[in-house]
Amino acid sequence: MQKLFLASLFKDVYQIFVDFANENLVGKTVTFIPTAALPDKLHFHVKYSMELLSKMGLVIDELEISMAAHLDIVNKLEKNDYIYVTGGNTFFLLQEMNRSGAGNLMKAQIHAGKLFIGESAGAILLAPDIEYSKDTDNPLAAPQLKTFEALNIIDFYPVPHYKNDPLKEAVEVVISKYGAELPLVPFSNSQAILVTGNEKKIEHFPPEGSRIPKGMQTV
Repeated sequence: MQKLFLASLFKDVYQIFVDFANENLVGKTVTFIPTAALPDKLHFHVKYSMELLSKMGLVIDELEISMAAHLDIVNKLEKNDYIYVTGGNTFFLLQEMNRSGAGNLMKAQIHAGKLFIGESAGAILLAPDIEYSKDTDNPLAAPQLKTFEALNIIDFYPVPHYKNDPLKEAVEVVISKYGAELPLVPFSNSQAILVTGNEKKIEHFPPEGSRIPKGMQTV
């Protein structure tokens, strides 16, 4: 049974994650994939997330898939308890997932029930394809990407950072372009999409009613 925690900004919703994991996190190992952050040099956000996970008691095993050997990718994805994919450029992330073979390996682990944490680009990666994110990410960061087809683990299209700067206007463009044809799920930095098997819901921190545009799918 797949178990997915999808966030726009993990640091704003990590309290929800603690409840969602529903187990003692101390000593659990996490394959931490910062690859999406490379094009935009989001080193500060990556460091902050790693420090936060460490404070929660998790043991971080970093895996930068654009540089890692195939055997290392296999071993880390298989042996660790959780998988965490950071935010950044979704197109570069997918390019490297395809090139390295990590995408298929990760997909198999998720289907086997390994808890997956996807932050922004890491959440979009699970959609059927990522073409809809062209207005929030730069496709030119991935010159070797041959297809927008993504992991196709979920049947909806996450739209992170809804109503949050600096992507507020870009997200509205995505909604206006694709809202009528795709099952978009906009969610803010203070919201997380929780998927357990076929059950999906949005939670807010602090708890309150979700603010999703009228007409949009709310999982």
